[in-house]
Amino acid sequence: MYLNNFHVYRGVNKSIKRLGRGIGSGWGKTCGKGHKGQKSRSGGKIRRGFEGGQTPLYRRLPKFGFRSRKSLYRVEVRLSELNKVKTSFIDLKALKRDNIVSYNVNHVKVILSGKILSVVTLHSLSVTEGARKAIELIGGKVEF
Repeated sequence: MYLNNFHVYRGVNKSIKRLGRGIGSGWGKTCGKGHKGQKSRSGGKIRRGFEGGQTPLYRRLPKFGFRSRKSLYRVEVRLSELNKVKTSFIDLKALKRDNIVSYNVNHVKVILSGKILSVVTLHSLSVTEGARKAIELIGGKVEF
């Protein structure tokens, strides 16, 4: 196949609308913009959400909600999830390695939910008071 074999079908290449080229063109004088007003002028654009001077909807509705940017990098881990870790020494690297927390997490807090089955040592992790008691009750340690 060569470039000279290609055939362009009628209607594929649409001709441009030539504005302001006289009465006979159908797009003369006002060029389809009507008479006067902001939208007929050059550069006369109206921003999105503009309601003609009336207070726009996005300003009439109440503000709500907030998502802390810290929440993207902090996560809570249950005691029962610590049973999935293969080592007894648990730190942030071990949790990431065993896919308990995602790679972008910087801060982990262990909470009391479920039971821990094996003796573990937590290193450089925040722990709630109840989780600390549960870990120390079976002989584990919490280090900083």
